[in-house]
Amino acid sequence: MKQITDTLLMVRPVGFRMNEQTAVNNYFQEDIQNADVNRQARKEFDDFVDKLNGVGVQTIVVDDVLEDNTPDSIFPNNWVSFHEDGNIALYPMFAPNRRKERRLEYFARLEEEGFKINNIVDYTSAEEDDIFLEGTGSMILDRVNQKAYCAISPRADEELFIEFCEDFEFTPVIFNANQSVGGKRKPIYHTNVMMCLAEEFAVICLDSIDSAKERKNVLKHLKEDRKEVIAISEAQMHEFAGNMLQVQGDFNKKYLVMSARAHAGLNESQISKIQKHCEILSSELHMIETCGGGSARCMMAEIFLPKA
Repeated sequence: MKQITDTLLMVRPVGFRMNEQTAVNNYFQEDIQNADVNRQARKEFDDFVDKLNGVGVQTIVVDDVLEDNTPDSIFPNNWVSFHEDGNIALYPMFAPNRRKERRLEYFARLEEEGFKINNIVDYTSAEEDDIFLEGTGSMILDRVNQKAYCAISPRADEELFIEFCEDFEFTPVIFNANQSVGGKRKPIYHTNVMMCLAEEFAVICLDSIDSAKERKNVLKHLKEDRKEVIAISEAQMHEFAGNMLQVQGDFNKKYLVMSARAHAGLNESQISKIQKHCEILSSELHMIETCGGGSARCMMAEIFLPKA
């Protein structure tokens, strides 16, 4: 089993804007009234892809469809995950306008690129019962140790998460993660905003896990799998310093990918701990982060499928 990959599926935006349907529980989003929002988001996306390609990360870039009115399509990791056994999982999405992002024709493109698809495991019927589990946004997968970390939220149902873990043979690690919003503690919408799991380390906002018992349990799992724990503050999490992904480039070189904002939010000690394990690759994603409420990790759907 591999924890990181050198191949990503990414969706180029055509109608990017703040999604009013997700803003109800994504407290990172802001509405920018600017005619250039989509143009700027496309430039940030293209520059980001160029940086990834420049270090040898393979990107399979597909275009969104304007007529579908899918403002968040730039974040494909929420509706699909790809696995080494050739299985694909499709996930139920909280926002009705995000459900149209699931475009199965993208899979034909993957097959054209030489990937083998054995089976599609479809959880999307849960939407009929208002039950959601938004892919590797809601779950952090430790593929090597076969554990899955999930902060329960309106977009991460505990029972469906356990069902996923049974189907894909992961041990569930369940907890609650909160952020301060208007003086109240409210659930963080996606686990991957407060936690990133790399081969040898984890970046995590422990301050967001209010329960000492749950925090201790998460740390127990990370430590027994020999992950160096790099803690970030809640303020750093709000700069998207938890929304990162480790990838592999040319010559098996490893990179921790993040936004320029996340990179700037880290302190020297945290940077040096990360750089013991891999290089940092950061890119300017200001418009995407501000309107979309997601950052670098959300834009990359990792492909682990076998080659045909």
